[in-house]
Amino acid sequence: MKIRLIMVGKTDIPWVSAGIGVYSDRLTHYANFSITEIPDIRNASSLSRDIIKKREGENILKNILPGDRVILLDEKGREFTSMEWAARLEDRISHYGGDLVFVIGGAYGFSEAVYARADEKLALSRMTFSHQMARVIFVEQLYRAFSIMKGEPYHHE
Repeated sequence: MKIRLIMVGKTDIPWVSAGIGVYSDRLTHYANFSITEIPDIRNASSLSRDIIKKREGENILKNILPGDRVILLDEKGREFTSMEWAARLEDRISHYGGDLVFVIGGAYGFSEAVYARADEKLALSRMTFSHQMARVIFVEQLYRAFSIMKGEPYHHE
């Protein structure tokens, strides 16, 4: 099984890229983890939010296979503590044969087609984060979950 993260837009803040790199490297000790960046929509400033979401959604869906379990990072998703999240992730890994695909959308969220394809929605917090910040926070929480599952001392409870 692979764990994939699909993100809309380029990570263009150097310290965010560095943070993602740190935790992505650490994750390779636990899982086959990869990141796919979907390019930003060209000439987006002349388009409506709905058109932007639709086009981003089409590009997201091109990167999802029929057997993938798709989990959207969405402000309306379910919230977990780190311990609960680790247990949930462990359950998904042990009971699901396909790849786990997490998706962080663009600034305007997801299209209806992406919502329709999703199996679950996950919220990082009730607070709103920029999609750039959500990237590094999510990858760190994914690493934290694996360290909890392995009983390693990274997480202090």
